[in-house]
Amino acid sequence: MFKKLTPCFILLFLFLQVAHSQKNVTVNELKKHINFLTSDKNVGRYPGERTNKKVVSYIKKQYKQSGVKPLKGSYKQTFMAQLRVKKDEPKKPEVKTWNVIGIIEGSDPKLKNEYVVLGAHYDHLGLGDGPSSKSEKVGVVYHGADDNASGTAALLEIGEKIAAHKDTLKRSVILIAFGAEEQGLLGSKYFVNNPIVPLNQIKLMINMDMVGRLNEQKQIYMGGAGTFDGGMELMKKLGPKHDLSPVVNAGSVGGSDHVSFYKKQISVIGLHTGGHPQYHTPEDTADLINYLGEKKVCDYIYDAIINVATSTSEINFIPQD
Repeated sequence: MFKKLTPCFILLFLFLQVAHSQKNVTVNELKKHINFLTSDKNVGRYPGERTNKKVVSYIKKQYKQSGVKPLKGSYKQTFMAQLRVKKDEPKKPEVKTWNVIGIIEGSDPKLKNEYVVLGAHYDHLGLGDGPSSKSEKVGVVYHGADDNASGTAALLEIGEKIAAHKDTLKRSVILIAFGAEEQGLLGSKYFVNNPIVPLNQIKLMINMDMVGRLNEQKQIYMGGAGTFDGGMELMKKLGPKHDLSPVVNAGSVGGSDHVSFYKKQISVIGLHTGGHPQYHTPEDTADLINYLGEKKVCDYIYDAIINVATSTSEINFIPQD
């Protein structure tokens, strides 16, 4: 009898292990996402390329597997992107690309119509022939591991963890993987100018851009924490729990996708782990990611979102610099 039941117990054990892992950010999952995104086959995740569609499909698939629902019936928001060119080069035609959007709905009858947006851009520089390259190398893959496969992986892992604990949410959480950030924040600009939910119902936008290179001092940098009441205190308070040393600025909103939301008078926090010599070069590769550090950052951001999304306190925009 016991021998017959043993395989069933083994299967149950394996199922419980998988179910448990889905409720937590894991180094293995972060590695899986970053290795896919930075693969040579994805040719630097350049807007308009065939490989761009593969990346969008991958993100969409991960949302589905995590239980993240499409927003208003679709995971994709299509827009046209004008690609940047070097000085004196002819203008390129516009290309089609996408924001990839999902929602984890809150449970409070009223507050579920208020939203916390978690975002990260998934695009990069392709083969480095545009004006944003910091290297003379052209025609080679710019992998963009930290910028911003790290943020995209964090988005997927944090989103999965939030979905696994969705019963705790009062406010709803929207996940957005932005397209064409490197072309001038085009995905986030398109979203705020063509919002799928009313902008006045978005209470906070948290953006992750280059969160994979945590330093020895364990510093996570952020701007915009003073754009809502209690933001500075919250982001400082959560640091020790996650063995992090947050460098928290009230303003210094910065230059990534959260800026598009800030300009619409929406409270924002933009997070990163700091610059490095590999920024916008082909050498920004997956082997340089601090995966254990990124896991700490993910858990820290998860806690920040849960604090805001489970609270009944009003969130009001406070302008900074």
